Formats: sequence, C-alpha cells, structure tokens
Amino acid sequence: MSRFLLFALQFVILGLAAAFVAVWIRPDLLPALRLPAEPPQQPATYADAVNRTAPAVVSVYTRTLVTEPLDLQSADPLFQALYRDRMVTRPRRGLGSGVILSPDGLILTTLHVISGVDDIVVALWDGRTAEAHLVGADPATDLAVLRIDLEDLPAADLTAGTRLRTGDVVLAIGNAFGLSHTVTMGIVSATGRGQLNLTALDDFIQTDAAINAGNSGGALINPRGDVVGINSASLSQSMGAQGIGFAIPAAMAHQIASQIIEYGAVRRAWLGADLTDIAISFNPHGNGQSGARITQIYRGGPAWQAGLRSGDILIAADARPVASARDLMLRIARMEPGHEMEVEILRGGQTFTTSIVLIQQPPLPS
Repeated sequence: MSRFLLFALQFVILGLAAAFVAVWIRPDLLPALRLPAEPPQQPATYADAVNRTAPAVVSVYTRTLVTEPLDLQSADPLFQALYRDRMVTRPRRGLGSGVILSPDGLILTTLHVISGVDDIVVALWDGRTAEAHLVGADPATDLAVLRIDLEDLPAADLTAGTRLRTGDVVLAIGNAFGLSHTVTMGIVSATGRGQLNLTALDDFIQTDAAINAGNSGGALINPRGDVVGINSASLSQSMGAQGIGFAIPAAMAHQIASQIIEYGAVRRAWLGADLTDIAISFNPHGNGQSGARITQIYRGGPAWQAGLRSGDILIAADARPVASARDLMLRIARMEPGHEMEVEILRGGQTFTTSIVLIQQPPLPS
C-alpha cells in the first residue's frame, strides 16, 4: 500500500513540475494570465471605401418647363390691366443622384428625383455629362432606372453588401445641394423601418448619416465600399428632426431594378385589399397572436373573389403566421402574379382557410 502511495505522489510531483515548466514557457496557457482581447480598431480613414464606389455614383440634374402667371411687381394700373392675365413659361431645375448599374449606361435613382420632368442630364465622376432617358419606374418603392449612351462605365454591385446591423458604420455619397460626390458618415440607426408613408412598400434603413437635398438616389455604403442602400429621404429639421435619414436596402433595389430592366415594370403580386395591424387573442390557451385586418377590399379583386370581406383578420399565409400588416404586404410583393396563396382567416370568432390567386398589381400613380 505504501509503495502505491509513493508511486502516486511521484506522479503528482512530476505532473506539477511539467505544468510549471509549460506555464513558464507559455504563460498565456494560464487563464488568469491571459491578456484581454483588444477591441477591433476602427479604420483611420474610409478613403479606400469611398474611392471604390464614388466613381459609380452620378449627379442627376433635371429641368421642367412650368407655365405660371407673370409676377407683377409694378404698381402702375395700366401695366396691371395689360398683363394681369399674361402667363410665362420658366424652367424649374432639380437635382439628385444615381448609381451606375452596368458598364453600358444603366443607372438607378429615386423616382421622385425625375418624376414629371422634361429633361434629365447626368454628370459622371470623370466630368463627362450625358442626357438620360427613363427605362422604367416603380412608384411603390420610389425607384427608377435611367439609361445614358456611354460605354465602359464603372458600375456598382448591389449584391455584395452583407446584412446590416444597428450600429454599423455607413457612408452616404451623393450630389448634396449640387456639391457632387459629397460624403457623409453615420451609423445604421435601425433596419426594416415601415409606416413612414414615404412609399407604398416601406422597408427602409434608418441612418444618421446626413442625407441632404440632392442625395436622393445616391449610394449608402459600408466601410468596405459595398453598396448597402440607395439614399431616399430624410426628416426635415423644421419638424424638429436631426440625423434621421432613410435609404432603400440594396437587396430590394437590386430586385426592383432587375425587373424594370427585364420587363420595363415590376411584376408584383396583389391581394386586392388594404391591411392594418391588429393584436388579437384568439387561442384556447390565451396566448396572444398577431394578424392583419382588412380595412378595405376592392370589389372584383383577388381577396373579394376568394370570399374575404372588410373586417376579416388574416392570421396565417402559406402556413406562416402573419406578424403584421407590413410583413404580409412585403411577402405578397415578393410573390409572382398567379401565385395561389393559402390563408387562414378569423371572422366572428371562427377561423377558416381559403386560397387566393394573386394577380399583377395595378399601376400606381407615379
């Protein structure tokens, strides 16, 4: 027995000695001696990111001829009598930004920049200018595609950006107040912003990077220079807002632009009903459940044809719960016309299922 204890003691001593030597050589092996990991260093400059993307950002200038009454400043009664009904035509100028999609001259911008204008001129990074023509537009997302007759242009990739998180650094590039390729920096304040009444399909990136007049249609990029959004709008300081801007996610912009280029318009399914959020408690176990209530239904539309009526609550679509009205509208917008969507409906305390054959969304006013 004593021989066994002596052997065990020798084994322990040898083990401790080996451990001491190992820690002496590699002190980082001991957790208590490990140095805390340094936080990732922010780059001292974002010049490389800007230089990668800025050549693909263009300045957009518009001109519209408007007819309006002659502004009479004279107090002469005879002059007033002669010219009070006189109309005069004047040019109204606007500005914005755009992002080159392809080397052969396709450019993405926001629809409100070029809506209703007579002439569009695009100024490139290298100083060249070209007249632009409208390829197509999507009022539901406020996006439009232009074409210029130039070749070998630097194009941006709208599919390269990674998923954004709140707090990520972003930079906005655009023609702010006519100052081409102005760069501002901020962070992502939120993603998936809706119910802003900016477009029919709200799904915005919110940022505190300054988005000024003329920035609309420009690029929102990450520190690697990947385009993550298309600058769209900002809340005015006259409203008391400061640092609240919005951009259309690059993935959505790419999808919309691809369809405009291929079809001249967007192929988007339509339910034929207006929805609003509602929180309901229809569950034998008392658990809360979300849904979307029909506030208006269009007679003869898909929902009407399927037997749905105003006041019905959609609680599931294609076997997935409806989280909110916005969630369901975005899901439907990504579907192809002709898709047969199975829905679960709550009406008068009773649930039932039915199928709705979605159709092409009617044109929206631009």
